Amino acid sequence: MTLSERDFPTDHHGWSELLPPRQACNSMQGTLRVPWVVVGAGLTGLACARRLAELHPNDEIILLDARLVGQGASGRNSGFAVGVSHFPGAFKPEQKENVARVNRINQAGLDILGQQIKSLAINCQWDDSGFHHGAADTISIKEHKYFIDYLNAMDVEHSSLDQQAMEGRFGTSLYQAGVHVKPGALVQPAALVRGLGDHQPNNVRLIENCPVLKVEFGIPTRLRLLGGEIKADKLVLATNYEAPKLGFLRRRLIGSTLSGSFTRKLTSQELATLGSHKTWGIISLHGGGATIRLTADGRICLRNTAEYSGGVLLSPQALDARQATHRSSFEKRFPQLVHVPFEYAWSGVEGISGNGTNFFGQQRKNIYLAGGYNGSGVSRGTAFGYALAEYAGGGQSDLITDCLGSTAATWLPPRPFLDVGAMLKISARFRGVGLDR
Repeated sequence: MTLSERDFPTDHHGWSELLPPRQACNSMQGTLRVPWVVVGAGLTGLACARRLAELHPNDEIILLDARLVGQGASGRNSGFAVGVSHFPGAFKPEQKENVARVNRINQAGLDILGQQIKSLAINCQWDDSGFHHGAADTISIKEHKYFIDYLNAMDVEHSSLDQQAMEGRFGTSLYQAGVHVKPGALVQPAALVRGLGDHQPNNVRLIENCPVLKVEFGIPTRLRLLGGEIKADKLVLATNYEAPKLGFLRRRLIGSTLSGSFTRKLTSQELATLGSHKTWGIISLHGGGATIRLTADGRICLRNTAEYSGGVLLSPQALDARQATHRSSFEKRFPQLVHVPFEYAWSGVEGISGNGTNFFGQQRKNIYLAGGYNGSGVSRGTAFGYALAEYAGGGQSDLITDCLGSTAATWLPPRPFLDVGAMLKISARFRGVGLDR
């Protein structure tokens, strides 16, 4: 099956909307033959292309994206670079080895990003002082105890907080308990991926607004594009939830659509009501709870919806409707700011698997893939991309071993059963959410 431009829709929303307009890099006409092609210029693809360029300085690496850099999922998340993953429920000692493996991958991604942001002087509001998890209602308060037990068992640096401490830091009395986890960072995600895209090594050629319409298997692999074709000795797919469009991970990976809103920039008087921390992020300890940021430029960003819509962004009408949910969540947390309007709304798609696993490795001869981060793609996607570049070149490392350790994905049924099952799975995420939403 050959795709078209319509199979890769986008809009102007997301964190990119807070940045100056972007002009596409390069264009594609005719036929190329190159050693390497990386498809997808999100965090995974950017990390992979950079590492390939370092390992193969005499090879040309083509980096393709169907959209402008920053318009995909990597520029539409809430900007949490996770160092320590949250595994719901009571911690079991037999989980320790796998939990440690996942967190090593997270930390590797954090380290890679931190080094690149510093060396390339990328202005992306990077704050590596960690972030917070909050609990407002019965289920999440119970989860708070489980999370503390887990952090203690894994020797993770953290601080447990009561209601008074949470209110002192963030200016909201909603949270009954919380925890600050030191390993982790906050970032303006669209500024991050734009910066990484604009500072690729000289042997990487980034081509934006260039969707792959068909992958033809063989030696070399042929990629059909709007303006021609590319023949690649080795192909890396970093397309996350869109991999099934190109014939990979079908019945293994779907897209969940999330949405959120940004306020206008707050005044100094309004910011003074938000506690002692000048920038911060809170992730609910309930899986369906709100994710909230106070950004470095003085906006509150709030996300609290997730749904199955076939892996597409929300229409303007649907996005307007979701803002009522965003607004309710905002006003119950910050009654002192009920007069502050939302200025922007956005939606984005995360790639999720049936059993929460990730994907890493060789799919076919000379074709490699990483994806399916289940909402933790900033750090983990970066680490997977870096490791996949080494793996595709025949390398070995502890990081590669950790990435290969992901469990196999469960099978997903065909449509329409898939649609029903996906909607039920995602709606179950909000069961008992209460005040945390």
